[in-house]
Amino acid sequence: MKIDSLSIYRFETKLKQPWITAYGADYTVEQILFCLRSGGVEGWGEASPLNHPTYSPEYSKDVFAVNAELFAPLILGKDVESGDELQKIFAFVKGHPFAKSGFDLAWYDLASKLAGVPMWKFVGGTNRHPESGADFGFQKSVDELLAKIDAVKDKAPRIKLKYGPGWGLEVLKVVRETFPKLVFHIDCNSAYTLDDLPMFREVDKLGLAMIEQPLANDDLIDHATLQKAIDTPICLDESLVTPEKARKAIQIGSCKYFNLKTGRLGGITPILKVCNMAREAGIGCWVGGMLETGIGRWARLAVASRPEVNYPSDIGAPKPSPLLRTPLEFVPGTMHYDLTETIPGSGADVDIESVRDRVLDEFHLG
Repeated sequence: MKIDSLSIYRFETKLKQPWITAYGADYTVEQILFCLRSGGVEGWGEASPLNHPTYSPEYSKDVFAVNAELFAPLILGKDVESGDELQKIFAFVKGHPFAKSGFDLAWYDLASKLAGVPMWKFVGGTNRHPESGADFGFQKSVDELLAKIDAVKDKAPRIKLKYGPGWGLEVLKVVRETFPKLVFHIDCNSAYTLDDLPMFREVDKLGLAMIEQPLANDDLIDHATLQKAIDTPICLDESLVTPEKARKAIQIGSCKYFNLKTGRLGGITPILKVCNMAREAGIGCWVGGMLETGIGRWARLAVASRPEVNYPSDIGAPKPSPLLRTPLEFVPGTMHYDLTETIPGSGADVDIESVRDRVLDEFHLG
């Protein structure tokens, strides 16, 4: 397909309550939207790496600049026939997976529309009803956390708890004592080192589904050491930035689960490679998120429909989005999403006027 024109939009969303994790608190989140156009058809993508380089080395203004200055001029007017071809154009830039993910997601939305099929089928999905779990960051009190878990425990297939210094083992013990049969896991966001092995041995006694990214954000070796020392599966998040990292993690036994994030891995193209590796190695998968708008969530749902995804994902509950005309919806009485069998593309019907009303910065070519 020939890229006739493109647009990039940066805007800010104020969170209803702060999202507090081991790396700090987010009160607002800047999101970057990407639009590719070919033959009168539009494809949309999103990259939302947070406002500051706290989760990863990238952040919103950086992602906007790399795409506007480097990537956009290279793809305008080009015939880009595959996600691999798009990624090869971007390959001269070292790293920057979030920056590479925006146009990648837009390409898949556009390509699946032009092919006349839903994007989840276009990327090899087989599960029309991907399942979401519930997530809770640090709370004001343990009682508040317990009340929130109690409100969803009969519907949510699993619970994810943010975990870190000051909100760690003692909180976890209370949760397990209160909900002895609950399926849940913790997300450490790189807050610990191997010096904390005694603490992880205590966590190992609590029957968690997994421990997500316990050690440094760029580490594989120490995770392998920790995985050998405990029975609870380790899941890689921040460390999993390329298919090559996934290959090495499998080779040395760093984990038993992969968290697949469209931004952190650089888009759907590299995620499909990681899915193939995971399937061959017997590594479990699920889909994580970055506080995206509904546009990014539709793309995550496409990934969550893949057969390698065998644990409830971080999609979140449906909520109205001012940017979309088409709402995300659960199957009634469940936390399974209902993906279309017939509508081409991701499913995100973007209200461009609503996007323009919120924009902080924008870039257009063509």
